[in-house]
Amino acid sequence: MSTELELPFRPDNQLTEVMRLRVQSLQQRGQKRQDGERLLLPNEIVYRLDFSKQSLRFSQWSVCLAQAGRLTITAISQLWTPDLTNLMTRQLLEPVGTFWRAPGDASDAPIQCYEADAHEFGERIAELAKVRKVMYFLFAFAEGCSPETVDCTITFTVDS
Repeated sequence: MSTELELPFRPDNQLTEVMRLRVQSLQQRGQKRQDGERLLLPNEIVYRLDFSKQSLRFSQWSVCLAQAGRLTITAISQLWTPDLTNLMTRQLLEPVGTFWRAPGDASDAPIQCYEADAHEFGERIAELAKVRKVMYFLFAFAEGCSPETVDCTITFTVDS
């Protein structure tokens, strides 16, 4: 018997602020980022996904964009502690999930995505859930998309 588990991505305002302070600190001191360091861009926010179960199989994405725009979701593959370590480029998972609504799309039109990448991305998240209680993600908002206009969940099948 299997059941569905839908998990919401939640903004992590504290981590986002820590990453923004790192960028600000480097700018104020006139310093450059460390080799391989990944700095948070102005259009990015850190989100988290909390796993209540560990044995999951990816089922589907549910992304709602209230208006035209593009959302790119990048997973951070390692446990990352911004108070102790900087985010490094090698910690970012490939592929990324890219979802968009074109300016002429009807409001009830399905959200577009690169389906093969989105499916592989979901499967990789399910794999990492086996050893994680939480994962972090960078949500990049572009082309009119903003945190206020996005609702994003991921659904898994739980084997019992």
